[in-house]
Formats: sequence, structure tokens, C-alpha cells
Amino acid sequence: MDNKHISKHTTFYAIGLSYKKADAEIRGRFSLDSNAIQTLLGQAKNENIEALVVTSTCNRTEIYGFAEHPFQLIKLLCDNSQGTVEDFQKVAYVYKNQEAISHLFKVGTGLDSQILGDFEIISQLKTAFTESKSKNLMNAFLERLINSVIQASKKIKNETEISSGATSVSFAAVRYIFNNVENISNKNILLFGTGKIGRNTCENLVKHTKHDHITLINRTKDKAERLARKLDVIVKDYTDLQLEIQKADVLVVATGAQNPTVDKAILNLKKPLLILDLSIPKNVHENVQDLNNVTLVHMDHLSQMTDETLENRKKHIPAAEAIIEEIKEEFITWTKGRKFAPAIHALKAKLNTIKEKELSSQRKKSSNFDEEQAEMISNRIIQKITNHFANHLKDENTMVDESIEWIEKIFQIEAK
Repeated sequence: MDNKHISKHTTFYAIGLSYKKADAEIRGRFSLDSNAIQTLLGQAKNENIEALVVTSTCNRTEIYGFAEHPFQLIKLLCDNSQGTVEDFQKVAYVYKNQEAISHLFKVGTGLDSQILGDFEIISQLKTAFTESKSKNLMNAFLERLINSVIQASKKIKNETEISSGATSVSFAAVRYIFNNVENISNKNILLFGTGKIGRNTCENLVKHTKHDHITLINRTKDKAERLARKLDVIVKDYTDLQLEIQKADVLVVATGAQNPTVDKAILNLKKPLLILDLSIPKNVHENVQDLNNVTLVHMDHLSQMTDETLENRKKHIPAAEAIIEEIKEEFITWTKGRKFAPAIHALKAKLNTIKEKELSSQRKKSSNFDEEQAEMISNRIIQKITNHFANHLKDENTMVDESIEWIEKIFQIEAK
């Protein structure tokens, strides 16, 4: 597939930012909660965007979609987040056509994750797809592409060991706690927030320390209670947060709030406190570091921790890349076929029109005209001609757009 256009009027783009160039603070400005995503999709619909999907995680915020110019997608992102175009230009990326396709494959298969082989993004991509489809912001190209990425992700997970071993932000958080807090089994651990990372962190803690020293607090108490029943830990009311922080030796913050929920004003501490902020945007205000007995560790620091497990995963990158190339090639072949199919159909229709005129003329000229024989021979000739053109367009060295343009000119047709 050449890189000129995927459709005649719009181009396929991937725009966004990730942990690679944007720190947690900047990622926080561009993060989109579920309400913001819904508003963005509605705006895209009103602005006649043909198809797009939106993902926003702790590590990245991205839009994949069709536009006449990438700024249409950048504007959607900035209009619905706290980010500005100036911020975007400093740290973000814009990919088009082939590069955008390749980027989505890398992201969706965990090769571009902050922790190599983390497949969390694929479930978020599935959710994004469902949301866009429900708003009629999906076309055949994007649907096929996302399904291809899901297929590649599944195959890599099943056929390589790139996600083997326990490693994730939550695992890194627990390991940090065990490496830096003495006698952890006798220390009080408070977990504030029970989202995905919060739940995983709690599960890892429960495996390695005493249950009666772990307390959960969540704004919505019933969510915390459901997790507490499963893991046999203590639950307290959100109104008890300040009191429970005073009792804690370790505070893990993993809420989904858009603004800090913990700052030095609520810390009336009588002993040292280790705070791990696993939230994007940051949910612990930097001013807590003004207090002498507070140690604050953010997600980005934990994600930089490398160990034998991660080094072992790197060995499986070539196998994962080979799977991506195989499935991506199938997708590219499909797009090329989809692109030239209308031209081939139009060519066939044109040849059939020529055939009908010629057969009609021969009927009038010949009294013993063999209609059936003429029909069969001419149909076979038409099939052979269209096959020749189709094989030419399928060839990987063919400039598809240019060839289609010539076919349309020569035969005076217009593919629809």
C-alpha cells in the first residue's frame, strides 16, 4: 500500500503523547476520563469525523482516526482536556497512514508499553472500539485494523513469552515497598482507590504480608467492600481518610481523580510515611515533600525499575515483531484489495457494456449467430482481462492510486 491516501478526501492519523516524552504532569493534563471521552466522541460526530477511537491510560492518551488534517484530531484532544496545543507540540507525535498503522500494532501488542509486554492496553482498546462503534464513529478500515491488532496481541501472548513473569506497575510498587520498608508485616498499609492498579497492588500485597495490616478506602465504599471480601482486608469510610493516614506507615494512592486528593494540609503525621502515587493525573500534591518525614514515589519512578524478568522479555521482541509483520501484511493486502475492488468492478462493467453492444451488432449482421458460444467466449476474455489488471494492482511494487487513475482514464470509468 502506498502512502498517498487511504481514502480520497481524508487520511488515517495517530496523534497523541506517551510516557516516552511526556512526564506524569503533562500526561495528566491530556488525560481523558470517561465523561471527557464521551464529549469528545460527540464533538467528533458533530464535526463530521468519519471514524476514530480514543484511548487514555496512565501511560498515554491517543486518538486514531480519519481527518483532512491532523489538527482536527489535535483540537478534539485539547478541547476536551487540560492540555494546550503548545504543550502538545513539545511532547506529542503525529503519525499518518503506514506509520499510524504500525504504531497501533506496537501499542496494542505491548511493545510500546512503559513496562514491556504489559497487555493492559488491549482491553482499553476494545472498550474504545465499542464506544466509537456505538456512536457510529467506525468504518470498515478502522474496524478491520483494530481486530487485526487484537488478533496479533492474542497470538503474541499465546506464542511468545514476552509477558511472562510477574512485572507491572502494581508489582513494581509492592516490590519497592518490600525493598524499602523494614518489618513490613508489622506496618500499617493504607490503600486509597480501588481501580485496576489499586486492586492489583492490593492483591500483590495480600500475597506477601498480613491481611489485618491492610486497609482500603474508596470514595464509593461498596467497591472497596467487594474487594475487601475477596481479599479479607479492612475497609474504612472515605470520611476516615485523614485519621487512617495518621495511622499508616505506607500510603498507596491509586484513585482516578482529576485533581490531587492528598496534600500536606491533611497530613498531621506523628511518624514517617512512604507515599506511592500510582495515579495519572497525579493524585498526591508535590507539597507533601515539604514535610521532613514524608517520602513520595511516583509511578514513573517505579516503571523505570528493571530486573531479570524484564531483561528476559526483551529476548522475545523479535518473535513478537514477526507476528506483527505477518498480521499487518494480511491487513495491508486487505486494504489494497478493498481499494482497487471498485475500479475492477467498474472495469468489468465497462467491458460488459462493450460486449453487449458488439453482440447486439453481430446478431443483426448474422442470421446463424451462435449466441451461447459468443457469450461464453466473450465472458472468458473479460475475466482474463480483469484478472490481469487485478494481479497488477495486487503487486507490492504497484503504485495503486496511480494505476487506478490510469485505468479510469483509459476506459472512461469512475469507480464508486
